[in-house]
Amino acid sequence: MPMPHRTQQQLIKRRLVGKDGAERIRELRAILAELPGYRNGPYADLRKWVEGELTATRTRKRVVHRDSIAVRREGAAQIALVGAPNAGKSSLLQALSAIQIRTGDYAFTTTRPVAATTRLGGVLVQLVEIPGLIEGAADDRGGGRALLGVLRNADGILWCHACDRPLEELEAIRHEVAAAEIELPGLLAATKSDEAPPPEHPELSVLPVSVLDDASLDRLREALWAMTGLVRIHLRDGGDPVALAPPATVLDVADTIHHELRARCTGARVWGPSARFPGQLVGREFELSDGDTVEVLDR
Repeated sequence: MPMPHRTQQQLIKRRLVGKDGAERIRELRAILAELPGYRNGPYADLRKWVEGELTATRTRKRVVHRDSIAVRREGAAQIALVGAPNAGKSSLLQALSAIQIRTGDYAFTTTRPVAATTRLGGVLVQLVEIPGLIEGAADDRGGGRALLGVLRNADGILWCHACDRPLEELEAIRHEVAAAEIELPGLLAATKSDEAPPPEHPELSVLPVSVLDDASLDRLREALWAMTGLVRIHLRDGGDPVALAPPATVLDVADTIHHELRARCTGARVWGPSARFPGQLVGREFELSDGDTVEVLDR
């Protein structure tokens, strides 16, 4: 005689404590194999309960796996490459950075977000390729919820659209991003511009680009930097420039060098766009411009 079903259920619950995902699924399968195969009565109800737990665990496992995509941020800003499948995102990411990734003339070559870093005017910026979104992405079609979650954390969007494809493909993707209530600065890279004329767009600045044309890639880098909205400040003693959100002051630059220097800072000498003459002596609260070179002065 099997033990009372209520006692059996309590024992099953104890066996499941601390188990999740694949481990919980294995344990539930083992429990089902041990239960009597009654079609009616309390043990039939118990079997249905275990089967329900198995179904729920499988669903949670799929959701956790699908929604657990994450990209660790690097650099001063993060820009996402977004577009329809086969819009040239992978080729563009590879051309703008040192990463080596698989590319192909077929859709969905990339299945998970791919991150790479590049230097824009000396500042390290992260580029993230979002796999090709499809219609219904905002409703999680094609795993769109997780991909849009990655996009939500970006600072800007580089929309990618192949010049030889109808513009409606891009607009369908932009509709999904808008449906997810994601609003970010954007720029349209008209890829494969060596094969077809670039489209016109009523809302986005269009920049024709070809991975075979270095000049077009340089123009794209300049446009991407402008899209970050950051200010690039060079230090007089060399090294990588400092990237700051405007308004950026001499005190902000001092703080990036060392917190104690901020307290000791008495002003700076400035060369560049914001200076009336090279080496202008300015105060602590002086507002700097992109491309300035600064020598911080302390006591």
